[in-house]
Amino acid sequence: MQRKTILSGMRPTGRLHIGHLSVLENWVKLQEENDCYFMVADWHAITTAFENTEQIAANTRELVLDWLAAGLDPEKAAIFVQSKVQQHAELHLVFSMITPISWLERVPTYKDQIQQFGDQGKDINTYGFLGYPLLQAADILVYLADAVPIGQDQLPHLELTREVGRRFNYLYQTQLFPEPQAILGEVPLLPGLDGRKMSKSYGNDISMVEEPESLWQKIRQMVTDPARVRRQDPGNPDVCVVYTYQKIYNPAAIVEIAEGCRTAGIGCIDCKKQLAERLNEVMTPLRERRRHYSEQAGLVEEVLAAGRDKASRKAEATMQRVREALKF
Repeated sequence: MQRKTILSGMRPTGRLHIGHLSVLENWVKLQEENDCYFMVADWHAITTAFENTEQIAANTRELVLDWLAAGLDPEKAAIFVQSKVQQHAELHLVFSMITPISWLERVPTYKDQIQQFGDQGKDINTYGFLGYPLLQAADILVYLADAVPIGQDQLPHLELTREVGRRFNYLYQTQLFPEPQAILGEVPLLPGLDGRKMSKSYGNDISMVEEPESLWQKIRQMVTDPARVRRQDPGNPDVCVVYTYQKIYNPAAIVEIAEGCRTAGIGCIDCKKQLAERLNEVMTPLRERRRHYSEQAGLVEEVLAAGRDKASRKAEATMQRVREALKF
């Protein structure tokens, strides 16, 4: 099977919660049989947080530590910071010269996010925010990526990437840019402790590498069936946050757990203890890998430097061909 080139990334917003783990598990699988480039998207971070950049460097380190904890291997994939590979910016500039503004204005998330941030009293109606899908296109195409692991909501952005690549190829009579395809992984949606969307801002999140005691304290807070008041009352697992986690992390026992809940054969505390035990099994190797990288001075920086060098070589090879097509 032919190896593909794959690009993906995340904004540096700090340590990751457990909801991100399934995404990273997909990345770990992809790195085994493909040429993967995993990018800390720090330029993208300032499209909506341009007035607050003080934490980006620290958040970048925390993000990369979580990636490494999840099993990303710097021997198998390039792990790097977007702004350290200047060719992203150069290709973005080239694309900005040939892309109609109407293409950017029709991206579904553009007006929605302008409104969403406006409701919060923040004006992000900037050139950079309008053009961030074009920066995404440059991120992908500078590596001539064949595929991108994304969610359904990012499909319009990927289609824009293909359109921009086609336009460049047509204008400059080249076949340089491929048409990258989506890798739509099945990523389970994990609720927060209170049943709402998991978010650090809500204070309802579980860290991807939560320590055992803290993990137990958080699981104890998880919302269960509100109609189950006493231990002997039967419950409805379908409205229980704990059960949602059990389905993902304890599938071998899920039939027994559901039956025990419906018949009051198991209490909520016992069910939570089972979940805590299972999550600790999942998190133990992650904690160990994170500790390995965090406790060795300079190791994360070495990983990022090696990733930058590998990414830069690939990106510069692409940009040489772009310049040739432009007759520069």
